[in-house]
Amino acid sequence: MEPDGQTALFSTLNGIIAIDGPVKLQIMEFLYENAQSFDDIVKHTGKAKSTISVHLKDLKASHLLEEHVDPDDRRKKTYVMCSQYAACSQKPVFDHYRKNLEEFTSSFDSEGKLLRSIFQTVQSGFQAQGFNHTPIMENIGQDIGMKIAETFTSTDIEGLFEEVADYWQRHKMGKLAIVSHDPLIINIKDSFICEGTKNIGQTLCSFNEGILQGIILNRLKLQCNIVETECCGTGYGHCLFVMQ
Repeated sequence: MEPDGQTALFSTLNGIIAIDGPVKLQIMEFLYENAQSFDDIVKHTGKAKSTISVHLKDLKASHLLEEHVDPDDRRKKTYVMCSQYAACSQKPVFDHYRKNLEEFTSSFDSEGKLLRSIFQTVQSGFQAQGFNHTPIMENIGQDIGMKIAETFTSTDIEGLFEEVADYWQRHKMGKLAIVSHDPLIINIKDSFICEGTKNIGQTLCSFNEGILQGIILNRLKLQCNIVETECCGTGYGHCLFVMQ
């Protein structure tokens, strides 16, 4: 989560809420991974207690976070996010979008290539509008990964990723191979998400990050963070994912 200096969007039970105040964003970023006490939030932001109290009250009223009171000491309060980080603003990226659109001036020799181009164009279209869709694509990917995992049977990492590699190949999602099991490092070539993309200076496969996280969570009962470290979008001929 890196919304500093930007507008960040959070999904709540009441819909999308936009936050652009630097202190509120700093608080939400601090709460992104773990619940935090009031005193820890004050220390982290460097702001006065009265200032933080006002911001926390506003964030609670927007249903972005919840306040929990210590049952043994009601003076102590802990805050936890009850919303989901969805997206943030970014500088528009037009060239990638225009390149994807040009593909539709010629015919496609397979249905798979057409669907791949549509997917890539939708993603780059968001970026061209200044919309960083990375968090929400990862969240959707994780939900899909949880469902895909219901078709697998393995409960150990080696067996599981044999099934995952087979799934990727059968559905023409790319060529998935395990580089290492400890730490888990995954290499995907010819990824349907970024195949053919030139170096645009950013990774593109948050959707795949989410799918892999969802599969691992479902089958191995392990909440993890899969990070793409190398991508066609950053000049590589493959995508490399590392479990952190």
